[in-house]
Amino acid sequence: MTGPLASAIYRGAVMHARFRPVQHRLQHRVFALLLDLSELTEIERSTRLFRHNRFGLLSFHDRDHGSGDGTPLRGWIDRLLLPLGIRLDGGAIRVLCYPRVLGFVFNPISVWFCHQTDGALAAVVYEVHNTFGERHAYVLPVEGARAPGDPVVNEARKAFHVSPFLSMDCAYRFRITPPGQSVAVTIRETEAGEDTLVATFAGDRTPLTGRALLGAWAAHPLMTLKVVAAIHWHAFLLWRKGLRVYRLPKKPTGAPTAAATELRRLG
Repeated sequence: MTGPLASAIYRGAVMHARFRPVQHRLQHRVFALLLDLSELTEIERSTRLFRHNRFGLLSFHDRDHGSGDGTPLRGWIDRLLLPLGIRLDGGAIRVLCYPRVLGFVFNPISVWFCHQTDGALAAVVYEVHNTFGERHAYVLPVEGARAPGDPVVNEARKAFHVSPFLSMDCAYRFRITPPGQSVAVTIRETEAGEDTLVATFAGDRTPLTGRALLGAWAAHPLMTLKVVAAIHWHAFLLWRKGLRVYRLPKKPTGAPTAAATELRRLG
């Protein structure tokens, strides 16, 4: 392969803000990797700091995503897109996610960018994980021509339990500026039709090199452990503020995707 990698490091910050029934806010610095599935072998060859499907300082494991059984992720994405009539025909598939750090990872959300062979963005898949070991994918088509840097905006009804302090009577509005020199992901959640929560990630691009990976890790040596610790700490704070706790509903059955009938493109 010649030319610069599409894969990159994005260093930035995550922010969550709750508006009702109590106010609560958290923010912390993180880094995420944008990984082109076709470049994983090349990245692994270029630096000892990154490993694919094996232990490393930083690593990416297929079983942490998709069906969870380690099968190739391109096939999983293709199957998700098929009910929407979207065929990538070998176009690039890239995921924005946290890597495993010293073998440990928890991704509250992984964002998949699905491209046609001409480079056009055809769909975005938001793969959500909860702390109960479950995952669900919201498959959102990108409709109409768009210029580089234009945000993609979609909405979907909530179909998967995440926070124990939110009911299933919720909806999401996703707004994302696809990766370029920067990336921005904003998810607004309403409950019973009222604005309740906003979560964001914004980061700036750094070329993915061994030196840059080492620098990102040195700045956040226990990042993924910190993510899990922060989730539980802030859950405790919300509980102390008196928020209602909702029981974990029955695990979703079938393929972990939002049905096409649940999706609506926004202007």
